Order: sequence, then C-alpha cells, then structure tokens
Amino acid sequence: MKLKVVLERAEEGGYVVYVPSLPGCVSQGETREEALRNIKEAIELYLADIKEPLPRAGVEIAEISV
Repeated sequence: MKLKVVLERAEEGGYVVYVPSLPGCVSQGETREEALRNIKEAIELYLADIKEPLPRAGVEIAEISV
C-alpha cells in the first residue's frame, strides 16, 4: 500500500510529517529520513488499531478495494 505523506519543516528544527488520508496520523523527526521512518511506524500502528473490532454493538468493519 502506498500513502502520500506531507513533510513540513518544524520551527524548532526537524520535520513534522502527517498522512492526509489518515486523520490524526502524525509524527516527527530530526531529519527527513527519520521523519519518514517514524511516520511509517505510525501508519502501521494506526492501521493495526483500526483493524481491531470496535467495542460497540452493531458496528461492523468491512474492507473494500478501490
């Protein structure tokens, strides 16, 4: 799976990186490479978390391909 990420230089140095298609999936790093490694890990955790069954009755998770 390929996702687009946005890298922004942080005012205090380093980079902030986020995934527009995954709300709240944000990370950072001192270098571009570190920021990209960190966001990859954040994406993996984000996606693993949403695959877990939701605790509410009547909620279903389905997968679709586009």
